Amino acid sequence: MSTRVQSDGQITALLIAPNRDLAQKFTATLGQTRAFQILAELKSYPNAQTLEIRARQLQPQVVLLDLATDLNAATELIRSVAALTPPIQVVGLHTHSDSAAILQSLRAGATEFLYAPFEPASQYDAIARLRRYCVPETPVAVEAGHVIAFSSSKPGSGASTIATQTAFSLQRMTGKRILLVDFDLTGGTIGFYLKLSHNYSLVDALQRADQMDTALWNSLAVRHGGLDILPAPAAPYADQVDGGRLRVLIEHIRQLYDWVILDLPAVFNQTSLMAIAECERAFVVSTAELPSLHLTRKAMSLIDQLGFPRDRFQVLVNRVDKRDELGTANLEKLFNCPVHASLPNDYFSLHRVVTLGQPLAGEGELGKAIEKLAGRLCGAISGDSRKPGAAVREMKPVLSQA
Repeated sequence: MSTRVQSDGQITALLIAPNRDLAQKFTATLGQTRAFQILAELKSYPNAQTLEIRARQLQPQVVLLDLATDLNAATELIRSVAALTPPIQVVGLHTHSDSAAILQSLRAGATEFLYAPFEPASQYDAIARLRRYCVPETPVAVEAGHVIAFSSSKPGSGASTIATQTAFSLQRMTGKRILLVDFDLTGGTIGFYLKLSHNYSLVDALQRADQMDTALWNSLAVRHGGLDILPAPAAPYADQVDGGRLRVLIEHIRQLYDWVILDLPAVFNQTSLMAIAECERAFVVSTAELPSLHLTRKAMSLIDQLGFPRDRFQVLVNRVDKRDELGTANLEKLFNCPVHASLPNDYFSLHRVVTLGQPLAGEGELGKAIEKLAGRLCGAISGDSRKPGAAVREMKPVLSQA
């Protein structure tokens, strides 16, 4: 959940105060101190479950808690608040300066202690400390990066190759920060093809998503050929991916990179669908073979059923032979969606790339097609929103089902 911060610097707060006289004395000072915006007041101590629900609904930065009515009950609530993620600061309120209450509340996890008559002058130091916890003194606005996904309708259609080579092309064209992520947790091949030496994988990043910082991230990502790469695990990982952790991880990495390229398993995979929900554009890779064409048509039908906005999805037809009679217009009728590009069947260039673990050169037919794809992607994205649209967030519950 995101933290609410008032534009004028007020700290948002949930007030829990069975002692109504204490609550009235405290709130009477807010007009002068302008320290807190009270989002809601609870006139009795809630149980831990109710407190968590209210905290997630209101998203306060601080809980203002009456310690005077029942110190032991208040102490248990402090422990409950301290266990929430992201953390919420607790400020104890009392009728007087009670050293025992101060010690017990601080040991339980409270941050500050204020007492009646709550004279403004005595509050300012505590408020200044709270602001350092709750409101960054020099917030830096970072423009979030683009998140692009490549999936396939049928395994083996070449989505991983296209995702990898598009990432290299984007790096050459833009010179910006590019991250390539291998989401195929059971059979990811990017690490193998690029001959990466790595100790960590996407699984480690997902498991630590809520603890992520710059130092941890730098230990997870692998640098190769101008890209940062987060590979799939060496051993197949079959456990279900937590959607919340996936969302937190993608939100974190889009703050670090200008472009994030996701190589996903087949589009019918639940992890693929959850990841696509966080992207601003996704490509479904098909080949010109009948089974792949059939599955691509089913994939686009599924996308419609789940409520994904169609304008964020396009088909790439891979390994197209010049002798193929299916033209773009016929394919678009078949899929009921645009075909973004057709990529030639260039076996020898790909064999050399895989053997040497290098980026695809731009001289061959496939290399030129990938460069064109990356160029069109840059042009198309420049006019788009950086974040997924509201319609993506309104997908049907099938994505969250076990």
